[in-house]
Amino acid sequence: MPKKKVLVAMSGGVDSSVALSLLIDEGYECIGVTMKLWENKDPISNVVRNSNCNTVEAINGAKMVCDRLGVHHYTLDFMDIFKKNVVDDFSKEYLTGRTPNPCVRCNSIVKWDTLLQQADIFGIDYISTGHYARVQHEDNASYLLKGADELKDQSYMLWQINPEALKRTLLPLGEITKSETRDYAKARGLETAKTPESMDLCFVSGDDYSKFLNEIMPEKMTSVTAGNIMDEAGEVVGEHTGFTNYTIGQRKGIGVAFPEPRYVKRINPMDNSIVIARKDAMYADHCYASQLNWFVEPPIEEMATFAQIRYNSKGSNATIVREDDNYRIDFNEPQLAVTPGQSIVFYEGNKLIGGGIIEVNS
Repeated sequence: MPKKKVLVAMSGGVDSSVALSLLIDEGYECIGVTMKLWENKDPISNVVRNSNCNTVEAINGAKMVCDRLGVHHYTLDFMDIFKKNVVDDFSKEYLTGRTPNPCVRCNSIVKWDTLLQQADIFGIDYISTGHYARVQHEDNASYLLKGADELKDQSYMLWQINPEALKRTLLPLGEITKSETRDYAKARGLETAKTPESMDLCFVSGDDYSKFLNEIMPEKMTSVTAGNIMDEAGEVVGEHTGFTNYTIGQRKGIGVAFPEPRYVKRINPMDNSIVIARKDAMYADHCYASQLNWFVEPPIEEMATFAQIRYNSKGSNATIVREDDNYRIDFNEPQLAVTPGQSIVFYEGNKLIGGGIIEVNS
C-alpha cells in the first residue's frame, strides 16, 4: 500500500522541523515547503531589511533539516496573497481604530487555504504545520482540540480554518510539549533545535506598528494627527499622538498622569479621540461577534460555552445568544479590555467549536 503524502509547512523553526520528522517516523512520505510571505524594504534605499517572515537563515534552516531527513524542499512565493489578505487587512483595521489579529488570517487564508491548493497541484493527500493543537476525526467530521501543552496551546489561533480543511490536516505536535519538542530536535541533531522563538508580528520589524503603517500607507497616515484624550465624562484630559499608536487596554505610554492608572477604553477615529478610564471601568459583561466560523451546528437561540477573548487569556464560561443575524456573548465573569477586531473563540471542554471577530458593544 503506497504511503500517504504530506506537504509540511516549514518555517525554519524547531516546531515545523520536529513536525516533519515525526511524520516521517509515522511512515508518511513528506515534502517540505517554505512560504515566502514578506520582505521589509527600506522606503528610501529599497534595501531589504531583516524580518521574521522567512529570513535567509530561516529558509536555509528548513532546507538543511529537509536535506538531513531526505525529503524535497521548495520555497514558494506567496507574498501577493499575504499582502492582500493579511497586511492590507491589518492596515485597514488599524485605520478604523480596531486591533486586528493578523496571525489568525494568515493561518486560515495562507497557511491552510493556499497550502491545500498547493497540495492539490502536487497531488498530495495532507498538509501539516508545527502548531500545538490536535485534530480529532469522528463521523465524517473533524474537530480542533487544544494541544496537550496547556502553556503552548495554539488552537485559539486556528479558529478561522475551514472545517473541511481539517479532514486533510495533520498536527503532530498536538500531543507533546514544547520542551519535548526541543529535546527531540536535539536528540535527532536537527539544525533548528536551538532556534529562538519570536513573539513579534513577522512582518513588523522591531514590533514598531506606527513605523510600519507609515511605511506601508504613507498617504493615509498623513491624516492621522494628534487629537484629544478624554475621560468617560467627555472632559479633555490630554493630547494623543495619533490614534493608531494606541490599543484598547493600553496603560503605559498614554501621555497623561493620574494618581491611579488609566487605560485606553475606546478609540474614536471619527472625531480623532481616545477615551481613557480606570481599570474597574474596563470590564465588560458581554460583547458581540461577527464573521463567525462554526465547527458544530450554530445555536438557534442560545448555547453554553467557554469563551476566550485573547490568546492565553483566562477566559470565562459564557452564553452565546443569537439575535437574528447577530451573536451576543454574555460572560459569566466580566472580561477585561474586550477589544474590537480581536478574536473570540468558543470551546466545549478541549474542543474548539467556533470563533468570530469581536465587535463594539451596543
